[in-house]
Amino acid sequence: MAEKDRTMKRILLILSCILLSVGSSGGQLLVRLYFLHGGHRLWLCSLLQSGGFPIILLPLTISYIRRRRQISTTTSQTTKTKIVLMKPPLFLAFAVIGSLIGLDSYLFAYGSSRLPVSTSSLILATQLAFNAVFAFFLVNQKFTPYSINAVVLLTFGAGLLALHSSSDRPEGVSTKQYVMGLVLTLMASALFGIILPLTEMVYKKTKEVINYTLVLEIQLVMCLFAALFSATGMIINKDYKVISREAKEFELGEAIYYVVLTGSLILSQCYILGSIGVIFCASSLFSAIIITVLLPITQVLAVIFYKESFQVEKGIALVLSLWGFTSYFYGEFKQAKKIERKHIPETELPQALTIHSP
Repeated sequence: MAEKDRTMKRILLILSCILLSVGSSGGQLLVRLYFLHGGHRLWLCSLLQSGGFPIILLPLTISYIRRRRQISTTTSQTTKTKIVLMKPPLFLAFAVIGSLIGLDSYLFAYGSSRLPVSTSSLILATQLAFNAVFAFFLVNQKFTPYSINAVVLLTFGAGLLALHSSSDRPEGVSTKQYVMGLVLTLMASALFGIILPLTEMVYKKTKEVINYTLVLEIQLVMCLFAALFSATGMIINKDYKVISREAKEFELGEAIYYVVLTGSLILSQCYILGSIGVIFCASSLFSAIIITVLLPITQVLAVIFYKESFQVEKGIALVLSLWGFTSYFYGEFKQAKKIERKHIPETELPQALTIHSP
């Protein structure tokens, strides 16, 4: 039985890595495709990043059926299976975090509408630096020479792109719009950098047992409130009134327009479910490493499919970003090894959540 569980966990890890890879690279490329060929609705684009949350109901339903069968086979009496494991305090905490994700999605959508994919992905790489800073204040993460080196390198790489904006500006985008895209993408990176430590802080303070089902419920709540945030923006901006007109004017055709929207919904949820699966089977650190590995792949795909330029500045920024990532994760690896030698429980490891099986 133990060998079977390990095999199933390996299969789930592989599937989660595939979902995370497809969702991360494919999601960015589809969002850019929407803006390249006539899409202009920022709030709609923001909603696409979380609006596919009903997909999460499928694995939650499967989990409920599985738990119900386990209870019926292990107990002689009729025990009622809880449909929802999350308690109100945890619901409220992640409702707030979900609203922040909604704001982050809007900032990312604005940046995607003004910047090439290769540039925006490099700027978003700075989220690791922001994450280290906010984690220091929120969850008492210790700074190391490696993390400080990563912060400096990633910040310098983003600044290098900003200084050479004129040669990278897409057609039809003014210098002011391009600079705003850089600033808001950097703000999106910073906001995402604080969302992760906030999530970790809530996990640490909750008294509930964290299992895969509860993680799915948490993700459902966060995506729900992120979608509500974006939907409210759509209503205020009256985006819903022009979707049909925008579809008819889309350069690739009306059918492709809706395919792009649907694909963005699905890929965003693939990214989310993939992240959850990797965290459940391995750790949040491993999930972040995979996303890091995908950074140059996304840039290469953008150059191939969208014919984006890849100047010397981008190459230098990419090297600095990868150097910063390598430094950061090498420091985390050394710290984890040090903690392991001291036999400190896994729950005290930074940047990783201890997930118990249901």
